[in-house]
Amino acid sequence: MTSSRRTVLVHLDTPATELSSSALELLTLGRTLGRVEAVALESPSLETLAQLGAYGVELVRQAEVSDDLGPDAAHSTALVAEALARAADASGAAVVLLASTFPNKESAARLAFLTGAGLVIDAAGVSVSEEGHVVGSKRVLAGSWDTSCEILTDLAVLTVRANAVVPEPAEAAVETTVEGYAVVPSALAKAGVPTSREVHAAEHGDGPARPALAEAAFVVAGGRGTFGDFTPVEDLADALGAAVGATRDCVDEGWIGHDAQIGQTGVTVAPRVYVGAGISGAPHHRGGMQASQVIVAVNNDPDCPLFEIADLAVVGDLHEVLPQAAERIREHKAQA
Repeated sequence: MTSSRRTVLVHLDTPATELSSSALELLTLGRTLGRVEAVALESPSLETLAQLGAYGVELVRQAEVSDDLGPDAAHSTALVAEALARAADASGAAVVLLASTFPNKESAARLAFLTGAGLVIDAAGVSVSEEGHVVGSKRVLAGSWDTSCEILTDLAVLTVRANAVVPEPAEAAVETTVEGYAVVPSALAKAGVPTSREVHAAEHGDGPARPALAEAAFVVAGGRGTFGDFTPVEDLADALGAAVGATRDCVDEGWIGHDAQIGQTGVTVAPRVYVGAGISGAPHHRGGMQASQVIVAVNNDPDCPLFEIADLAVVGDLHEVLPQAAERIREHKAQA
């Protein structure tokens, strides 16, 4: 199937508000694979429709669930999978793309089971082989191997890591229409609808909200070298508009919450820029961040193992280096 005829479905996580950077990345990536359609389990907002039009999406398929399952139905992984399966069948889609969040990984696995599709989780890139098969590239074994996974089934399902591509609008904007389609949820999907859901904003004190760690384009992480004082790390993160991360040691010491842990048993990140401050670079941590596009390491130990994979290594005290960097960044932004 030629790319011009291939239909690519993109699942929208937040259609009721506005699209996240991850969703815009999927739309950009989808255009390289074929004709993009979007799938939503909630009514798209005017802001979302405007974004979709700018990114060349002419059609949004909105799932209309036959039973009233409440406002949290869109967050049931089983229901998302069934809605995507129905949309893929109706559209004749060859590819389904989802952002690589924990719920979406489960939805993707359920979708692959329902449809017999080939599945790639945490793809860092998606392309098409000479034979016309979808290929997902990803790093495995704690980042020690780069692999290419060719999907031979009629339907390819992939979750794509944040920052895999730079979001770019289409050359020409289009008018986006919404088309409803019926979804009759199974008993499993009904049982999986959460009865309540709490949403915690990524806020801290009186400062600005920080992006989610797994999706952030910039990440500043602190290690044991902070000695529990994350003030310089947070200051630089705020200057960059970055997320704050940490090593397992910092979490074990109680210096920061587990949701900030980067590593094999924490969050895997692949930002455009990663800054590691006071981090030695243990394999556990490196496995969760070495797919970053640019790695900056700050450590007062010139033999720090993290320097081995860093694009820029700064030998110095993070409590002196990071505040200076934050100040320069703010000055640059003020002059821009």
